[in-house]
Amino acid sequence: MEWTDLKISSPRVYADTVEAIATGISGGGIYIEDYADLETQVQQIAHVDLIEQELLEKDRNTVIVHMYLAPDENPAEIVELLNNRLIAAGVTYSLSLAGVEQEEWETAWKKYYHAMEIGNRLAICPSWEEYHGERAVIRLDPGMAFGTGTHETTSLCLTQLDKLIQGGERMLDIGTGSGILAIGALLLGAAEAEGVDIDPMCVRTAGENAELNGVQDRLKVLVGDLSDKATGTYDIITANIVAAAIISLVPHVPALLAKNATFIASGIIDTRKDEVVTAVEAAGLSVDEILEKNGWVALVCSKKEAC
Repeated sequence: MEWTDLKISSPRVYADTVEAIATGISGGGIYIEDYADLETQVQQIAHVDLIEQELLEKDRNTVIVHMYLAPDENPAEIVELLNNRLIAAGVTYSLSLAGVEQEEWETAWKKYYHAMEIGNRLAICPSWEEYHGERAVIRLDPGMAFGTGTHETTSLCLTQLDKLIQGGERMLDIGTGSGILAIGALLLGAAEAEGVDIDPMCVRTAGENAELNGVQDRLKVLVGDLSDKATGTYDIITANIVAAAIISLVPHVPALLAKNATFIASGIIDTRKDEVVTAVEAAGLSVDEILEKNGWVALVCSKKEAC
């Protein structure tokens, strides 16, 4: 069933007016593209500063309002009505029309997400695709929580987990998001994992993903402020979050590390690498390896040996 995607592009100064006019006219759905405060929104919603480069390059001064018109609506009549109201409101704008299947605009993001291989033993595959291979497969559909394996920092962490996990480890994932790191660790052979996140939506999503992958009995997900829900010690701790949060939590990490354990800190923009390294070392950890990919950094750390 084909709908019509009617796009209204306008300088951001008119955003509220365009949205109000479109909302008053629309009988279907409205989708607003506004990237002016992208970084702030991502921080508030997902508590991370992991943003795809494609989004960072979006025009920050223009707002695009999409109106989805049902097949029984007359686009010409709606365009005329829109023109009259936008002109009367003194708005600078442009309009464009495109046909779109209902299923396409509801699930358009699927075309950007396909099976991918990580390291030597892992693969990530969405539920609507099949993976044919010998790897451990993480079944994960994109949701409100961050972390589908496509971002550099997630990929860096999973690649390192692929190298580290031999079987039987206990893991803590701080800022678990979608739960992808904990789930990946369990599928690689870790015995148990705990995931904590300050966002209840992330915790719920992580739990659902654990069930999707059949590891719900070995993954405990909790709402918590970084490491405050941790219990005992861990062989591997991951924190794929932001530089500021890592700096804040790292003083608490050494006490949570078992003997010969590893701490992986990621989600670090390369311009803040030195700042995080300094904080990690001040907390009593050694930075054993620095991994970098497309401007993002992950630190592989361990406890400093006592003299």
